Amino acid sequence: MMQSGAQAVPASKGRLWTGRIISALVVLFLLFDGVTKVMRVRAVLDASAQLGYPVSTIVGIGITLLVCTAFYVIPQTSVLGAILLTAYLGGAVATQVRVGNPMFETLFPIIFGALLWAGIFLREGRLGALIPLRK
Repeated sequence: MMQSGAQAVPASKGRLWTGRIISALVVLFLLFDGVTKVMRVRAVLDASAQLGYPVSTIVGIGITLLVCTAFYVIPQTSVLGAILLTAYLGGAVATQVRVGNPMFETLFPIIFGALLWAGIFLREGRLGALIPLRK
C-alpha cells in the first residue's frame, strides 16, 4: 500500500460538530428522497415521469440512493459513499439539463453535492491531508 506524505489533522470539536450537522441534514434529505422512491409515493412517481423516467425504474433508483447513503453514513466507507453520491447527483444534474429545467433545479444537486463533501471534509481529517485548502 502507498502512503501519502501528508498527515491527517484531527478536527477541532467545533469543526467536527459542524461537519456532523451538515452531514446529518444531507443524510436526512437523501433518506427521505430514497424512501419516497421505494414507497412509490404518487408525487414522486409523477415528478419522475415528467423527467422522463419510467415508473418501473423508480424503486431501483431509490434503492441505489439508499445504498449509497448507507455507505456515506458508515464511517469506514464514508468517502466511498461520498464518491457514489456524487455520481448519483451528477445524474440528477444531467437529467435537469436534458429536460431544460430552470437554473435552480439544475444547480440544486450541485449545491447539495458541495454540502455532502463539506460535511465529510469537516469531519474527516484525512481529507484535509488529501485536499489541502490554504489560508
